[in-house]
Amino acid sequence: MKEEIIETAKDMFLNLGFKSVTMDDLASEMGISKKTIYSHFQNKTKLVEATTEHLFCTICNRIDFIRDEKREPIEELYAIKAFVMKNLKDEKTSPQYQLQKYYPKIHDTLKMKQFEVMQDCVIENLNRGIETGVFRDNIDVQFISRLYFVGVAGIKDQTMFPLEHFPMTKLMENYLEYHIRGIATEKGLKILNNLIKE
Repeated sequence: MKEEIIETAKDMFLNLGFKSVTMDDLASEMGISKKTIYSHFQNKTKLVEATTEHLFCTICNRIDFIRDEKREPIEELYAIKAFVMKNLKDEKTSPQYQLQKYYPKIHDTLKMKQFEVMQDCVIENLNRGIETGVFRDNIDVQFISRLYFVGVAGIKDQTMFPLEHFPMTKLMENYLEYHIRGIATEKGLKILNNLIKE
């Protein structure tokens, strides 16, 4: 039952937002009593914590699976972006923004975990891109990997990028292209342009 609650809560939080969904809404959606939910989760904060942790692990496992396929580095970045966007429901409600506003401790813990995982992933991708000649060999890998993380986190700031003008799908698309164009060789740009055409 605990897993079912987490799964349903995850879908509701991503579709409606962390703030909007109440324990009553969740109980009603599942056709169970609030008491059942509280027997597994002390309060809504504990539920949000468990749900974000579950989502984080799911995304990490899938990203590892994509990385294990050893695709061409630029294709790999696009495959990861497509998977993340699908899993986060295109972030219509900007869950990350709501998490930061209403559950700052959970947000900060999650952000540090994301940074660690993303650093590993991006550094490996950049090094492989240099080796295969799709990224320039004179880039500072540590600097670019951090800049990429800050950019991905930064475009989720709704004060800078209001959703009505900047849908998350478009933002992620534009940012990834911007990132790759800044570091790609001629060979890399050909791959990028083909991926954009597709």
